[in-house]
Amino acid sequence: MIYLITGGERSGKSSYAENLAKELSAKPMYVATARKWDGDFQQRIDRHQKDRDERWINIEKEKYLSEIDFSGKVAIVDCVTLWLTNFFVDTKNDVALCLEQAKAEFDKMASQENTSIIIVTNEIGMGVHAETHIGRKFTELQGWMNQYIAQRAEKVVLMVSGIPVTIKGQ
Repeated sequence: MIYLITGGERSGKSSYAENLAKELSAKPMYVATARKWDGDFQQRIDRHQKDRDERWINIEKEKYLSEIDFSGKVAIVDCVTLWLTNFFVDTKNDVALCLEQAKAEFDKMASQENTSIIIVTNEIGMGVHAETHIGRKFTELQGWMNQYIAQRAEKVVLMVSGIPVTIKGQ
């Protein structure tokens, strides 16, 4: 089962995903996709890791999520935006190539059997219009990937001010 949890910045996406994962499993997996860009970002990662107690299996994977064995597990992938950023940077901002690679990797991950994967993403296109050309390209990429995942997800939840609004599935 694929769940997609989407919404704006600080809308409650991660908290909702974590609570859902704990409802579904006594030992959920948390897959962080952030790349360690600098010391400040490392501190942010460290703080997030400390927020999760011993129930969690913590995995860091920047790009190749299909290398993780999700079989029989409940897992959160947090988040698509940071995951796509890694592809975007590595492809030198080539949107078509990035989208192709991300879709292929998502399909391989999602094809694993007997899994519940809760994917967290951002609706960056609902916010302020990007000022730069690269920012606008990334916003388009994010929107297209969100659509791709949502079409394949059994349940999609939009978080609005901490309130989950189911837009697909039960």
